[in-house]
Amino acid sequence: MSTPSQPERDHLLVSEIHGEARHYAARRELTADERAAAVAALRELASGRADLLAEVAGIFEGTSEGELDEPLARQAAQLCRDAGADPDAVPAWVEEGRRRRKRAGLPPFSAATRRSPRPR
Repeated sequence: MSTPSQPERDHLLVSEIHGEARHYAARRELTADERAAAVAALRELASGRADLLAEVAGIFEGTSEGELDEPLARQAAQLCRDAGADPDAVPAWVEEGRRRRKRAGLPPFSAATRRSPRPR
């Protein structure tokens, strides 16, 4: 069995960070102890990867703007920021999140090529 390449490992770690941040986010203000536990868990999981914390924070913010889950996503993003996300990298990831949200609302590429059968 081969080991995953660095991009694959990063992708897996981003997914883990995303899930962990979402797990700790709540539909209420976190207590100081809850916030501290969440930030510590995210820091440990990220292992110093401020770039990946920034990616998760930005994607949370960009994909949730105007959505019903925006407060929850913003809280998860803030936990990533508090855990050490690179503040200079977050804005680019917010834009990427917006782009992804916009693309998610488009019909599938194949839908544009479908045509009704010609009458015989």
